[in-house]
Parts: sequence; C-alpha cells; structure tokens
Amino acid sequence: MHAGRQLKIKFYVEPDPAALARRAAQYFVEMAGEAIAGRGRARIAISGGSTPKAAFQLLADPDQPWRWRMPWEQLDLYWVDERTVPPDHPESNYRMTREALLDQVPLKPEQIHRMEGELAPEIAADRYESELRNSFRLEGSESPRFDLIALGMGEDGHTASLFPHTQAIHELNRLVTANHVPRKDTWRITLTWPVINHASSVFFLIAGADKAAILKEVLTGPRDPERLPSQLIWPASGILTLILDKAAAALLPATDGEGCGVLERER
Repeated sequence: MHAGRQLKIKFYVEPDPAALARRAAQYFVEMAGEAIAGRGRARIAISGGSTPKAAFQLLADPDQPWRWRMPWEQLDLYWVDERTVPPDHPESNYRMTREALLDQVPLKPEQIHRMEGELAPEIAADRYESELRNSFRLEGSESPRFDLIALGMGEDGHTASLFPHTQAIHELNRLVTANHVPRKDTWRITLTWPVINHASSVFFLIAGADKAAILKEVLTGPRDPERLPSQLIWPASGILTLILDKAAAALLPATDGEGCGVLERER
C-alpha cells in the first residue's frame, strides 16, 4: 500500500466553472469505461461540495452526452467522506448527490453505498468499513482498490475529511475513521489516506481563486501534511490528476496548448 517516492502530477486547466464541470463529467465517464473494460465493473468514490455538484448534474442531464455514455448498470458508487447529519439534511453529501444525480439515473439501491451520517460517528465508521470489506470481498488486512476516487481541496489544505492537526491524519490501520474536527466543532466520517492512495486512479476537482495559493503550496511547497493534509495524497500508481479552473490554477506553471501541465515531486 505504500506509495513510491516519485509523484507525477498532471493538471488540466479549464477557462471557467462550466468548462470544468464538462471536463469532470467526461473524466468520470472515461475512467468508468476503462475500469469496466478491464474487469467488468467500476467502483467510484465521490466527494461532496458545489464543484462536483455541477459535474453530477451534467451526468444526470438527458440532454447531455455523458448521461448516455456512462455505463450505469456496471457502476458502484461510494463516498469519500460524510458529515454527521441525516441523509436528508442540507449539509449531507449524500443528499447533494441524490438531488443532483441519483434521482435521475438508473442506479439500483444495491449499487449505492452511502455513509450513515445519522449514526454515532464511531458506529458509522465501523459500519462503512464493514460495507467496504463485504462489497470488495476483502480478507484480513486487504485494502479496497477503488477504480477512481474524486477529491476536493479546502482553503485550509484539507481533503476528504482529513483536516489539519486532526487524528485521522495519523490513522494507518483503519479503512474508515471518525474524525473530530475541533475547528468546526463537529465530527466527520472519512476514508483514510492509505485507502485513497491505494486506488487505481485519484483526481482532485478544484475551482476558485480562493484555492490558488493553498494549491500552489500543497503541490510545490515544503512537505508538511500535518498542516496541509492534501499532501498525504500520493497514489501508489505514481500519478495524480488535477482538474482545475483557471482561477484555481493561477499560481501554477504554464500549461501547454491543450491546457495540460505536469509537475513532479519527490518525497
């Protein structure tokens, strides 16, 4: 599960949020297709927030091509993290996804694996870990290998619900953990970073000028994952993909003529 020392960071820059959503929708479809071509099924873990919401709405829109290109019947959908609220709460990541995507597409209930944020945090984490072990048919200390994990990044450098200076940053043995976030006076349920890094493909979807400085620091600054948990995301594949809008990418190196750039990091 331990990632290699070198990381190749491929980033794609879109001119505005609408183009960003289109690129993300296309990426979801392409990566699901690759997984299904390889082993007949795609297991994808998604994050909440306004940025992925726009991509989910495109995937659900019958007037858009992605709705018809996504192989829904061969897809299993999981969550990267969840707030400790009921599934119908306005802050629920599940609710956002249900309203933007799930209510409009042909996914069966058994294809949707939500975190139970309405339960006590530790119980919810235990139950989701059991769900992963059962649905991936894991044995012993095996970790699930998601085909794709979609992440966001906060203005404080957090990703998933791995917040700066919280206990989940140090969790190496669990698949899912309950994380107390003192700054927000709340609990979150989250996949642990070793599980995220074990995925076949991991990508960040980031928009907005308010993310530009922290993104540059995460990608090019000194390694300090205690303060910048997004630096923990170092996929075992050695490749990390970022889909950005122009505002978020403003402080990164220039891209080529097709809006693609590459960075490399060493541990």
